[in-house]
Amino acid sequence: MTLPPIDEWWSELSPDAQQSVLDSDSPHLDETVREEIRQITGAVVGMVEQLSAKDRGYARAHAPSDD
Repeated sequence: MTLPPIDEWWSELSPDAQQSVLDSDSPHLDETVREEIRQITGAVVGMVEQLSAKDRGYARAHAPSDD
């Protein structure tokens, strides 16, 4: 169980899942986000998988704007 590269799934996450990642104080992904990543990539993402600081930066840089 390995987290696929964030650029392979971030843009496909639902807005709610993206917001969940952005709002979280934990590098661990919640169950709904892990399930969406599985649906997008086919990868099984375990509970121990976590976003690196670089991944979290990518998420913030590629978050939808509030325009």
